[in-house]
Amino acid sequence: MAMIRFLAALAALLLCLAGGRAQAAVPSFHLAADMAPAERAATLELLEQGTAKLPPTWSVALDRPVDFAWRDDLPDGVHGRAKHWRISLDRRLLADWMARPVAAGGDDPATRAALAALLHELAHLYDRTPAGGLSRDPRLLDLAGWQVAALGPGRRARNDFRDRSPDPYELASPREYVAVNLEHYLLDPDYACRRPMLAQYFDAHFGWLPPDREACAPGLPFVRDEVRSDDPQRLLGELDPERILEIDYLLAEGNERPMSRWGHGMLRLVVCAPDRPRGPDCRLDLQHHLVLSFRAFVGDVQISNWRGLTGSYPSRLFVLPLGQVIDEYTKVELRGLRSVPLALSHGEVAALAGRAAQLHWSYDGRYYFVSNNCAVETWKLLHDAVPRLAAMELSGITPNGLLRRLRAAGATAEAGVPADPAGQVRLGYHFEPASAQYEAMYAIARGELGLPQPDAAAWLALPPQLRTAALQRAGQRAAAALLVLESAALRRQEMLARDELKRRWLRDPHGLADAGVEIAGPLREFLRLGGAFSRPASWLEDVAGYGLPQAEERAVLAARVHEDAASRQAQAGALEAGVRQLLSPARRDALAGAEANVVLVGDRLRELFAEPPRASL
Repeated sequence: MAMIRFLAALAALLLCLAGGRAQAAVPSFHLAADMAPAERAATLELLEQGTAKLPPTWSVALDRPVDFAWRDDLPDGVHGRAKHWRISLDRRLLADWMARPVAAGGDDPATRAALAALLHELAHLYDRTPAGGLSRDPRLLDLAGWQVAALGPGRRARNDFRDRSPDPYELASPREYVAVNLEHYLLDPDYACRRPMLAQYFDAHFGWLPPDREACAPGLPFVRDEVRSDDPQRLLGELDPERILEIDYLLAEGNERPMSRWGHGMLRLVVCAPDRPRGPDCRLDLQHHLVLSFRAFVGDVQISNWRGLTGSYPSRLFVLPLGQVIDEYTKVELRGLRSVPLALSHGEVAALAGRAAQLHWSYDGRYYFVSNNCAVETWKLLHDAVPRLAAMELSGITPNGLLRRLRAAGATAEAGVPADPAGQVRLGYHFEPASAQYEAMYAIARGELGLPQPDAAAWLALPPQLRTAALQRAGQRAAAALLVLESAALRRQEMLARDELKRRWLRDPHGLADAGVEIAGPLREFLRLGGAFSRPASWLEDVAGYGLPQAEERAVLAARVHEDAASRQAQAGALEAGVRQLLSPARRDALAGAEANVVLVGDRLRELFAEPPRASL
C-alpha cells in the first residue's frame, strides 16, 4: 500500500511539473441541437458533475469533443451506449435527473443512476484511448478473474468471480468489467475497502487517489469451516495481514488411492498469536495458523471420478484451521503433510492474503481433475496475487509438480528448514502420518497378546468382531495401544459410511425419499449448511453490498453464521440414526462394530486402572 501511494504521489508530481495542464483539462461535449433549454441546462449540469469526478489523466485522454445525446430507443436494461466519440444515454435518466430532490445530493437514486451511466460510457471511451487500454492489460485481467489457463496459452473465457458483484454485467466482457468498476471506483467512498486490490491498481494507473474515501472495517473477513465449533468468534474472523509471518506451500503427500496419489496442494498462513510480535516464534502458534485449500465441494466426502472429470462440482476456497487439516490427513487418510516456506516479501504476503479474501467472497469455480484441480487453483492464486510469481514458469496440474516448479524457480525459502526429518517434525515443517504411530501401538499389543497379523494395516482390515476377543484380554499397555487403533478404525468406518451415503445421494437423490426413511429433507438441509460454509457469500445474498463485507454486513453475517453453525451441529445429530438405515448392511455392521470396540476397550482400561497393582514376589 505504501508503494502504491508513493507511485500515486510521483505521478501527481509529474503532472504538476508538466505545467498543470492535466488538472485544467476538461472533456468537451457537443449537445444535440434539438434539446429544449431546460433539458440542455440539466444535461450540462450532469456533464459538469460527472467530469469533475474524473482523474486528471483520464480527462486529458479524452482529447476530442464527445457528441452527446439522449435516446428513447435503447433496449430495456441498457442505460447508455458509447460508439466512437459519441455517447447516448436513456432519456428516462434525464427525466429522473431533472425531477430529483437537489438537497439529497449524491445519495439520491436518480443522481446516482445518471452519474453512473455517464461515467460508465466515459470509461468505455477512455479504455479505447492509448492512455487507457485497461481491458487489455494482463494485470487487470488477472485481478478481474479472466485467469490464465493452466493447459495451453491464453486465458479462460469464463469468469467465475460471480459472488458479491456490484453488477453482474461486469462479467460480460473485460471491457464491461472495466466500465462497471470505474463507475464504482469514482462513486463509492468504500470501493477501496470492498475491492482493495482493484482500487490499488486504479490508483497506480491514474497516479491519483479519489477524494472522500471512507475508513475500512478492520482486517480481512474469513469464515472458517471448522466442523467442531459453533463459536462465531472462531468461525468468523478478521485476519490482520500484519500478523502473518510467512506463507507455506502445504503438500498432503500421496497414498495408494487413485485420487490421492499426486497429493493435495494448499497454502498455510503462519499467523502469529495476537500478543506475539511477528517473528520466528510465530511458527509455534499452531492454533492460530490457517490453511487455504481449494476443494470440490461435495459435502465432506470423497467425490465421483466421472463428475470430477466433467466439472460437475463447484471448486471453492476453504479456510480451515491447521489442526483440523492435520487430523484429517495424518489420522484419517494416513498421509503426511509437508510445509515448505515460500520466498515472499511482507508486502507480497499481504497481497496474497488479500487476493485469498477476494476469492473467498467472490469465486465459485468448477472443479476438474486435470485442468482445474487443487494444484491449478493454488497456482492461479499465486500467479494473480504476486506479479513476480506470474513471471515464473510455475503452472502444472499436479500438487507434487507445483512444488518442484516452485523450488526450481527459486520461489521457496528453505534455508531455515532443518535437514534432518526429526527436526522438520519438531519445528512443524513436516507432519508425519499416524501410520507410524499405529505400527508402534500394534507392536505393543502384538508383543503382549501374540496377535497373528503382521502389521497394523492387516489388523485394522479385520472385521471389528474378529478384533473383539483380543480387546477383552488385553492388559494395561496393550489396551491403551488398542484404544488408539480402534479409534482410528472408527474414524475410517465413519469416512467410508459418508462416502457410501454421498455416492448414493449423487446417483439417485430422489430415491432417498422412497427408502422408507424421513431423511431426504434433513440431508438436503445438512448439505445446504455445509455449502454455506464453503460459499460464505450465500449468507449475504439479500444484503446490499459487494466485495469484502464491511461493518454492517459483518454484523448480519455473524448472526447468520452462528445460527447455521448451531443448526449444522443439531442436524448432524438428528441425521445420524436415519442415515444409518440408508447404509448397506455390511457397512452398518462394520460401523456399529467399530463403535462397540471403542466402548469395550475404553471400559477395559477403566477396569484395569481401577484394580490395585499386584504385589511383586
